[in-house]
This record gives sequence, C-alpha cells and structure tokens, in this order.
Amino acid sequence: MASIQQNLGNENLGKDTDHETVVVPRTLVERAYLSLRHDVVCGKLAPGERLRVEHLKDQYAVGAGTLREALSLLVSDALVTSEGQRGFRVAPISMADLEDVTNTRVMLETEALRQSIRHGDAQWEAALTQSYERLSTTERDLAESGSDRWERRNKAFHEALIAGFNSSWSKYLLSILYRHAERYRNINWRLTAAHASGRDVHKEHEAIFRAAIDRQEARAALALEAHIRLTHDIVKRQQKQE
Repeated sequence: MASIQQNLGNENLGKDTDHETVVVPRTLVERAYLSLRHDVVCGKLAPGERLRVEHLKDQYAVGAGTLREALSLLVSDALVTSEGQRGFRVAPISMADLEDVTNTRVMLETEALRQSIRHGDAQWEAALTQSYERLSTTERDLAESGSDRWERRNKAFHEALIAGFNSSWSKYLLSILYRHAERYRNINWRLTAAHASGRDVHKEHEAIFRAAIDRQEARAALALEAHIRLTHDIVKRQQKQE
C-alpha cells in the first residue's frame, strides 16, 4: 500500500522552528502535490475551478508532466476531479458531500479511537499528552485560531488519539477525510463566525483527551463524534438561515 501520499504522512519528516513535525518533500512531484493540496484545502483554488496546466506550471515552478502527476495524486485524494481530455478541476463541495465525509469519518475515527485506547501503551499516553498540551497552548492564543499552526497541531492531536491502533489503512483513509473536513472549515467563512460566536473547540478537545487518557473508550468515542459532527451541524444551520 505504498504511495507518495502515505510516504508524505510517515516517512520524510522534518522539524519546523517550533520543533514540530512537518513534511519535507523529496521530489518535485511531492513538492507540487503538497503545494497544490494546501491551496485546494485552504480555498485558494476554489471549488469547481479549472486547473489549467499551462498556467499553473509556472506558478508552481514545475514542468507540465510533473504538474499532471501531482494533480493525478490529488484525484486519488478526491480533492481534484479529472475530466479526461479536458483536464482537471478542483472538486466541488456540497452539503451532501460534507455529510458523507462526516459520517464516514465518525465511523472510522471513533472505532480507531476505541482500539487505540484498548491497545495504547505508556508511550502512546505520553505522546497524546504532549500533542494535547501543544494544541492547548495554541488554542489559548486567540491570534492563532484557524492558523496553519493550529491546523497542524489539531491534526497531530487527532492522529495521536488513534496512534495506538495498528491499522495503516484506517490512518490513511482518515488522513484523506481530515483534509476534506479541513477544506470545508476553510472555505466556508460563515463557519469561522459561528465558531467565534459560541463554539468552544478547546473544551471539546479537552473532553476527548480526558476520556481517552482515563481509558474511558465509550465516553471518548461519544465526545469525538460530537466534536466531528458539530462542524457539519454549524454549516447546515447557517444554510437554513439564508
């Protein structure tokens, strides 16, 4: 089950200035893939936008063949669609898609968390605690809310929660689903306003962490499900108010 996406997730890692793990691309394809993925997820490349290789190859400083290979990898991540001879487009978004992403993520991630709690050792507990403390530090700083650093630490926390579960497939699929959930957070500006008006994300993370570290798998799974579903629920409420 080897792929560039998986290798980027667990092999070629480095450290940033805060001693956090970051991905270090080893090839031009990997660099283009990471840059394109970031721009799709953050919304710089809009849903449904035509991705013209002739224009983008200069922007991302790679050749046409390299760019097409990177775009093909994003097709396998479901972040880009292929239109045959007509090229590529950024994948569209919809409430139905967000609901599907949410339900699938809940199904996989809550079971992975249960298994992780059952089989995680002292090293898992230590790594989870460290990840939670880093995330908490960021969440206490309002200026960091929604920042790239917060996204990195949030993702690291979710990965630490399920690290005790020895299933490469689950972790790989969840990494893709996480990127899609992140994309919906970034693209829908109304979601940011909704977070600021009432959602306490840090309190949600704390509830998940406390239950997991106390080995209360049912409580942890329920807290995680509520946390994941709230993003979908906020977007849905905002749509109904229009």
